Amino acid sequence: MPGPRPGSNAYDVERARMRKRIENSGRANDREADRAANRYLREQQGRPGFVRGERGLGPKGERGPGEPK
Repeated sequence: MPGPRPGSNAYDVERARMRKRIENSGRANDREADRAANRYLREQQGRPGFVRGERGLGPKGERGPGEPK
C-alpha cells in the first residue's frame, strides 16, 4: 500500500500537512482544504504499491511461467 490507512496516526499527520500546504497557498479556505486533502489521500489508497521481495509474489506453485522464481 503506498500510503497510510485512513484513521491511523500517520494518515492524520499527512492530512494535516496537506491541509496546511493548501491553505497557505491561498487556493482554498479551511473546509475546502480539508476536503481536498481527504480526497487526495483516498485516491492514493487505490494505487498499487511495490513488492519488497520474493515473498510478496506468492507461493511458487501459484506463479506462472516466466515469472521470477
